[in-house]
Amino acid sequence: MSQTAAPDFLLESRGVQRALDAFVIAASFNRAGTVAAFALGDETVRLVDMADTATWRDVRAHAGAVLALAPDCGPSGFVTGGDDGLFCRIAADGTVSKIADFGMKWVERVASFPGEKGPGEKGRGLLACAVGKLVHLFDDSGKKLKTFKHPSSVTGLAFDAKGKRVAASHYNGVTLWFVAAKTDSPRTLEWKGSHTALILHPDGDAVVTAMQESALHGWRLSDDQHMRMTGYPSKTDSLSFSRGGKWLASSGSDAIVLWPFHGGGPMGKAPMELAGGDGINCTQVACNPKEDLIAGGFADGLVVLADIGSSRILPVAPPGHGAVSALAWSPDGRLLALGTETGLAAIVDFTKRPE
Repeated sequence: MSQTAAPDFLLESRGVQRALDAFVIAASFNRAGTVAAFALGDETVRLVDMADTATWRDVRAHAGAVLALAPDCGPSGFVTGGDDGLFCRIAADGTVSKIADFGMKWVERVASFPGEKGPGEKGRGLLACAVGKLVHLFDDSGKKLKTFKHPSSVTGLAFDAKGKRVAASHYNGVTLWFVAAKTDSPRTLEWKGSHTALILHPDGDAVVTAMQESALHGWRLSDDQHMRMTGYPSKTDSLSFSRGGKWLASSGSDAIVLWPFHGGGPMGKAPMELAGGDGINCTQVACNPKEDLIAGGFADGLVVLADIGSSRILPVAPPGHGAVSALAWSPDGRLLALGTETGLAAIVDFTKRPE
C-alpha cells in the first residue's frame, strides 16, 4: 500500500453508509443505475434510490436468507433467489412478485440478460436461476422456457454478452447451453475437480472458473485450449474482467491478482498484483465498466481503487468493518456499492467534483 494516493478515505467525503446488522450477501445496481440493492442474510433486500440516498427502503423479499441478487433484464428492478425456494422480482419501488416457487429447494444463483440491446434496438430479455442440479430459463415476463440438467449442483451461472448462451459450472467442469436451440445439445467443458465460481470473457471466447484447490481454470472456446492459473494461497471467490477483457481480476491472495488476457495470455505469463503486501487477504474484486480501474475489498474491511495502468491506489473505505463480502459498480462506473460480513453497506460517488 506504499503507493496510496491520499491519506483520507473517500467513504467519509463522498459516501453514504449504513450499519445493517446482517451479512451482506451481494450488492447490485439496476441497469438504469438509478437504484442500488443490498441482499442480506436476514430475509431482506435494502434498496437505495440514487436521487435520495438518505432513504434506505427495507424490502422483505424472502422467508429466509437472500442467497443471490442480480439486476432484472429490464432497466429498473432486480431478481433474487432465497433459501425459501423462491425466485423473485423486486421492482424499483420495492414491490415483490414471485417468478417461481421451488418448494424446499434453495435458489442459489440468479442471472439476467437485458431486453434492451441498444438505442432503438429491442430484444428478448432472459432470466435464469439455479436450483440444485437444474438451471431454469425464463423470458422477461417470467414465463418458463426451458430447464437444463447438470451432473451435480450448479455453482456458477452467467449469460454471455449476446444472450445466446448460458453457462453453468458444476463438479468436473462447465456446461454451455444455447438458449434458442430447438434441440438441446450443450457443449461440455471438462476439468476434474470442484468448480466454485464462473465468469465468461466479454468477447465470448473464454470461460474461467475458480476451483476449490485455490486455482483458476479456463477454456478458450475457439481452439479448446486449457488455461491453468495457479499460485493462490487461498480459495478464489470473486472474479471480474476489466473493460474490454484485457485483464481478469481475482481475489484469493493478499493482493488484487490480475491475469493478462491479451498478447497470448494468460498461458505462460505471470499475473500482475496490485494493492498488496500486508498479508491481508483480498476477498472481493470488481472492475469498473468504463475505465481501467479495479475496486478491491479485503478481509479486514479495507476497500481500495486501483488504476491498472499506473498501479496508483486510492483508499475508499477503512478497515475495521469485517471482511468485504460484496462490491458492485453502477453501469456508468461512477458509483461503487460495497458490503461486509458484519453488515456495513455503503455507496461511494466517484463523480469528478469541480475544483
